This record gives sequence, C-alpha cells and structure tokens, in this order.
Amino acid sequence: MRYHGVVIAGFGGQGVMLTGKLLTTAAVKEGKNATWLPSYGPEMRGGTANCTVVIDEQPVTSPIVDHPTEVIAMNLPSMIRFGEKLMSGGTLFVNSSVIDKKIARDDVKVIEIPANDIAEEVGSLKVANMVLLGAFVELTKAVRLETTEETLKEKFSGSSLLEPNLEAIRKGSAFIKKWYNFEKACGGDFS
Repeated sequence: MRYHGVVIAGFGGQGVMLTGKLLTTAAVKEGKNATWLPSYGPEMRGGTANCTVVIDEQPVTSPIVDHPTEVIAMNLPSMIRFGEKLMSGGTLFVNSSVIDKKIARDDVKVIEIPANDIAEEVGSLKVANMVLLGAFVELTKAVRLETTEETLKEKFSGSSLLEPNLEAIRKGSAFIKKWYNFEKACGGDFS
C-alpha cells in the first residue's frame, strides 16, 4: 500500500465530511494508520467545506497535507483551490456534473465523474459524494470496496439512507471499472 494524502472538498451540505470519515474509518478497520482533519468555511451549509484524510501503513506524523496525492473536488471552487496544490503525478477526481472547466495542468491525472447525474439515477442528489467515494476507492485501492460498504452499513444501520448510499458507492466503482477498461482498450496507461 502506498501513502494517500487526500483532500475532499465542496460546498457545505455535499457530504464532504461524511466521505472523509467513512474513508478514514475503513482504513482503520483494515489496520492502516489514518487521520481525518475537517475544515469548515464560516457559512457552514452552502459555504466551503473540506477535509484531509491521510492513510498510510507507517505512523501518520501530521494530518496536514500541503500537496495531496489525490483531490476529490465536488465543485469548481474546490477544483481551483486544491487542484493547484495537487502533487505532480497526483489524481484529481472531478464532479463533472457541476464542473465544466478544465484544470490548467498536464502533470496530473484528471478523472471526470458525472457524480450528480449518477446520483440522480439512484434517486437522490444527496448521494453524489458516495459516487465519488466509490470511484476513488475503486481506482486508488486505498481501502477495499467491501470495507467501505461495511463501514457505511454501520453508519446508517436501520436507516432508509443506507441502500441509496450503498448503490451510489457501487455505481461510482462501476463507473471507474468501465472507464478503466475503455482507457485500456484505447491504449491508455493508467497505473
């Protein structure tokens, strides 16, 4: 397993913090070292929100990540702010349903995922964050998809929110599998 210094960012109310907590909890369940550091804008819902997740097999010495290995951007301001900080060779996960601009960098991998559109297929825009989480987990293998689902089941046990969130994670994973197979068929080398 390699080190992951992840920034998850969007507007307050998009489930940014939940996404980070689930990822961190799944990592700990797998015996990895992990930290979660939230950051809220002054407006809370509708304002900016981001969190940093660090996952490593070595002890985590700081929850602060200056140059993330991955960024999950749920909106344009987040892509602009954190995409510029992404380390060279890093991966930028973009919610292409709401971000229609491209980042002006050619040294990072950009994965465009229509998270809102996929969430609407599930029946709720509120699960767009889980679509992105499923895509992130499938591509990076930072944690296993099964562990992520198990963590989600514990969080939403007995709630009507469980099934839509599980379906969203699975659809995000499936999107990456389909995308990856397409890239391989076209001769792309994404590793």
